Amino acid sequence: MHASLLAVLGLALLGALHAQDTIPVQSDFQQDKLMGKWYSIGLASNSNWFKEKKHLMKMCTTIISAAADGNLEVTSTYPKGDQCERRNSLYTKTEQPGRFSYTSPRWGSNHNIRVVETNYDEYALVATQISKSTGSSTMVLLYSRTKQLSPERLDRFTQFSKEQGLTDDEILILPRTGEQPEGEA
Repeated sequence: MHASLLAVLGLALLGALHAQDTIPVQSDFQQDKLMGKWYSIGLASNSNWFKEKKHLMKMCTTIISAAADGNLEVTSTYPKGDQCERRNSLYTKTEQPGRFSYTSPRWGSNHNIRVVETNYDEYALVATQISKSTGSSTMVLLYSRTKQLSPERLDRFTQFSKEQGLTDDEILILPRTGEQPEGEA
């Protein structure tokens, strides 16, 4: 009985690891071209915090820069109430270019981050598998160099999010923060 339980748990773990391996990574990833300012245009997630906070979320600004050791410093500034909050994260390079890891000091969660596709000067599609003691979740982010993206890029984000098992109510195109009039980018 004990051996069969271990076998089932082992197969479940292998399935989870295999699922992570099915998420693609940008071929010929060039980390230096990812640096700079990005806007979070889309966010999709099946996590509880996303479901609870989805109605409050707005577009945020993310600055990606190189750390001295070759890792990535990721600084996101987002509106919270009537002020701006800033969150800093250090994404650690892995053996595979375009794939990073991050451990949240606040929540104790482990993040397996993959740059799925990007053309560096217009958009980046990033997928994250998040694991913590209470379970795992998936998050997909769509970044843009400007506050607007073509309908084709938005559709690709939605399509990819659904391929990761996310549903329509777990996919959000983020509203602008209102810093500029609607017609300006």
